[in-house]
Amino acid sequence: MPQLDIIALDGASTTTLLPELAELLRACVHDGASIHFVLPFSLEQAAAFWRDKTLPGVASGGRVLLAALLDGRLAGSAQLDCDTPPNQPHRAEVCKLMVHPDCRRQGVARALMREIEIQARNRQRALLTLDTASGDKAEPLYLSLGYQEAGHIPGYAWDGRGEKLQGTTLMYKTL
Repeated sequence: MPQLDIIALDGASTTTLLPELAELLRACVHDGASIHFVLPFSLEQAAAFWRDKTLPGVASGGRVLLAALLDGRLAGSAQLDCDTPPNQPHRAEVCKLMVHPDCRRQGVARALMREIEIQARNRQRALLTLDTASGDKAEPLYLSLGYQEAGHIPGYAWDGRGEKLQGTTLMYKTL
């Protein structure tokens, strides 16, 4: 049975893992994941996302970045955005849950989400929110973890191929 470890990355470890994180993101986008990017999507664009959008929040402490290591190989990641306005110190947003296409159906996403909840509780966050493409593979996972649907917005974003608009489902969970 493969060994699965979930670790929280700091700024230095995020920088060290940048090539693997970029490959993870590129592979997920190329596999059709609806995580805000549209094809064509290069490895350089993926690296820029981690370096320019994620790393500053991780370094400042406002964002938690989890890495899932399956037998030592980066298999997935998830983020928890705790950089909320002053009137919302009790909540956080789950962002960019992704599992490499070669590592799916092995409990990686579920393990990342369990650790996201632990990280949220450790930061006194009692409400988690997220959005996911309506009808996406991740929607049943979130429901099975106790997330509830708050609503649906049609035509929210282009699909990963840039071919059609798709809706998003807003979800939440009280911890």
